[in-house]
Amino acid sequence: MGSEKFQVDLHGVVDLLSNHLYSSPRVYLRELLQNAVDAITARRAGDADAPGRIDVQVDDRRISVSDSGIGLHPGQVTELLATIGRSSKRDEIGFARTEFLGQFGIGLLSAFMVAEEIEVVTRPADGPTTLWVGTADGSYSLQETAPRDEAGTTVTLTARRGAEQWYKQATVIELIRLFGALLPLEIKVNGEQVTDGRAPWEATGTTQRAELLGYAQDKLGFTPFDVIPLNIPAAGLTGVAFVLPFPANPAERATHRVYLKRMLLAEGVEGLLPDWAFFVRAVIDTSELRPTASREALFDDGNLEATREALGAQLRGWLVRLGSTDPAKLDRFLGIHQLGVKALALHDDEMLRLVYRWLRFETNHGRMTAAELHERHGEIRYVATIEEFRQLAAVAAAQQLTVVNGGYTYDSELLERLPDVVPELTTSRFDPTELSTSFDSLDPATELALRPFIRLAQDALDAVGCEVVVRAFDPAGLPAIYLVDRSAQFAAELRSTKSKADALWAEVLGALDTHDDSRPQLVLNHRSPLVRRMVSLTDPELTRLAVEGLYGHALMLGYHPIGPADSALVNRSFLGLLDQAVPSQEDPR
Repeated sequence: MGSEKFQVDLHGVVDLLSNHLYSSPRVYLRELLQNAVDAITARRAGDADAPGRIDVQVDDRRISVSDSGIGLHPGQVTELLATIGRSSKRDEIGFARTEFLGQFGIGLLSAFMVAEEIEVVTRPADGPTTLWVGTADGSYSLQETAPRDEAGTTVTLTARRGAEQWYKQATVIELIRLFGALLPLEIKVNGEQVTDGRAPWEATGTTQRAELLGYAQDKLGFTPFDVIPLNIPAAGLTGVAFVLPFPANPAERATHRVYLKRMLLAEGVEGLLPDWAFFVRAVIDTSELRPTASREALFDDGNLEATREALGAQLRGWLVRLGSTDPAKLDRFLGIHQLGVKALALHDDEMLRLVYRWLRFETNHGRMTAAELHERHGEIRYVATIEEFRQLAAVAAAQQLTVVNGGYTYDSELLERLPDVVPELTTSRFDPTELSTSFDSLDPATELALRPFIRLAQDALDAVGCEVVVRAFDPAGLPAIYLVDRSAQFAAELRSTKSKADALWAEVLGALDTHDDSRPQLVLNHRSPLVRRMVSLTDPELTRLAVEGLYGHALMLGYHPIGPADSALVNRSFLGLLDQAVPSQEDPR
């Protein structure tokens, strides 16, 4: 047969493969291996005892891949190698898509990314030996040739200029070990066997865990915290999940090592596990999940979604079992990966029960689990932000009130959900103004004596909309605390925003204003020696400056926002007190 042209624009196909479909030219070797595996699989479908060998010969400019597979008749060679997309003939030959890794024609054409010429010598068990030669200019020739020793196919590539690095023996061995390490076939390079065909999770006995740990160290670069076996029969999936020994960033999508029918699909497959499972890296082999066209990712269909949910259930089961069998190990795990567990617990009742028993929350009396808080106090009180917790922690502790810091990621949401799964447990958000009800009131005589001071103090703070209250509370070293309830805080923020908005938005915000007249409180501590000395001052101006200074101190101590009016008041107080403390030459006092 003379020279013929491919029934496709070969230059366009090679450009498509190189620049749009495949991430790297290195996949040419994966495609050659896949073709060889498909041929062997097809032969074994009719002869279970047929040999399974792949022999690779390589020098600096040529590479040959020989298999002991089914071989092709001359007509089949034309159908597979000269026509792209003709699936019906391909299936008649025996290469049904559901049973094999790749598509022979498109896989072989991918070799043109690194080859100037491709030569195929193939022989079926009951037919002649055929020589097919294709070149990068888009032409090919087909003819009978000297008989091949046995049934099978040999594909030989001649390097194109600039692609010689892909023909180095060390590179070829590295790529075969990368893509074909799990293939249950004998693979040799220049006569040396380079793979053993065994998955690490297939080891048995006392060596299994050591092999898995060694695999994670060699291939993934870390020693795992634990190893979780994975098995989803419906997806033909087996493998393991390695638990990371260090915190992972939940904002980054986890990637996993996926083999398709024991051939490496990709090292960085996304979407295999639920998003919350960012604390593991999986290595799996599957026979049922579909690859994308490039065979470097998984097709996100209903089958993958069901598999993802099943894998998530197995990871969740591991966590629950750990809580029952090894609480100390679970505690160490939560110390590393609490964000992942919290994320799961938001949507999973079983995980929420585990969080209730084992995950520790920050409180103003130390770190405690929700179960411990429930046992000691019955109701769990929490604040929603870290700033609120800083404002209230010390004062609430002095009043023997336990408050949980719900400001960390997911904590407030988890505390709100806990009553759904724990009978008789109640949780509620702590309102700062509740502290004032636990403070001690003063006796009538003291209150009467303090009225002139309170009037003067109130006059000083009217400009910033703050109410002055005097109570007695612990610790005595804290002279004042600034308290604002949530409704007053919302009203203040709404009015501030309204004052900056245009007419239209101001009208909209005005409709939301509930005209709440409650004001924040500056609660002065009558047990504080400093407050007692302030009360006894006889100079009205000095008293005003002291009250204003204490107001600014309370704002800063409680991490409250400081507005322009607050800043002006604090600045005046500071300069006024400094002026009192540093007398001038004209005023020797």
